[in-house]
Amino acid sequence: MIIFNTKQEIKSYLNTQNQANKTIGFVPTMGALHEGHLSLIKKAKKKNDLVVVSIFVNPTQFDNKEDLVKYPKTFENDTKLLESVSCDVLFFPSVEEIYEDNISSEKFDFDGLEHQMEGKFRDGHFDGVGTIVKTLFEIVAPHRAYFGQKDFQQLQIIKKMVKKHRLNVKIKGCPIFREKDGLAMSSRNTRLSKDRRAAAPFIYKTLKKARKKFGIENAIKVTEWVENQFKKHPFLELEYFTIADEKTLKTVKKKESNKKYRAFIAVFAGEIRLIDNIRLKND
Repeated sequence: MIIFNTKQEIKSYLNTQNQANKTIGFVPTMGALHEGHLSLIKKAKKKNDLVVVSIFVNPTQFDNKEDLVKYPKTFENDTKLLESVSCDVLFFPSVEEIYEDNISSEKFDFDGLEHQMEGKFRDGHFDGVGTIVKTLFEIVAPHRAYFGQKDFQQLQIIKKMVKKHRLNVKIKGCPIFREKDGLAMSSRNTRLSKDRRAAAPFIYKTLKKARKKFGIENAIKVTEWVENQFKKHPFLELEYFTIADEKTLKTVKKKESNKKYRAFIAVFAGEIRLIDNIRLKND
């Protein structure tokens, strides 16, 4: 695995690979890698000649600066994991390398996708995401880029950005990778206390029950039921639960037969914020 720290070096190297007609798959990460990230890399390996992974903790997408400071940094372990799945190239730039002397976000219009769910609770978050992903795409120039569906709203926003800015990259959404007990894999999971880690699988269990209920009840009743489940939970506090149209991400009040729906949830386990989602059957 080759490691690059500067834009110039990685661009130069990947340019020679492009000239040799090699396809490039790209997996952008913020490090603290786990099996979920590795599953994206394995998918990228199957479809591309060369796989590039970036590790960059992006300051402009953190609305909570304390969260940025506490974000786990495990570079040594990350490199071992990358080598274990035969990653070809790692891009590991500094904040100065990416932003130079201007750590700020570009302003984006995602046709309203940014105002739903996470956007209501994390001011400026998706401008930060759009800024870093667009910058990384310009540096790496991948043919395909891989993102997990745990951050489904982010995935839809990146697809929208690619379309609106006419970027020449195919975005591949990959299934949520879960722990054996159902908890969606996340770098934040390592920060959970013992009690809250034991309680966290309740999130996915509730989503699965909500999916069943959605087949026979309307979205408002399902939402009320989920909210009540968390009201009596000693270790988990619900921030939001919503059933939304997959395309627009707008909250659904009445089901329509020709649309695809997904349930989204954000929960606090102490100070750690966990998100998850599940596709719903629209019978």
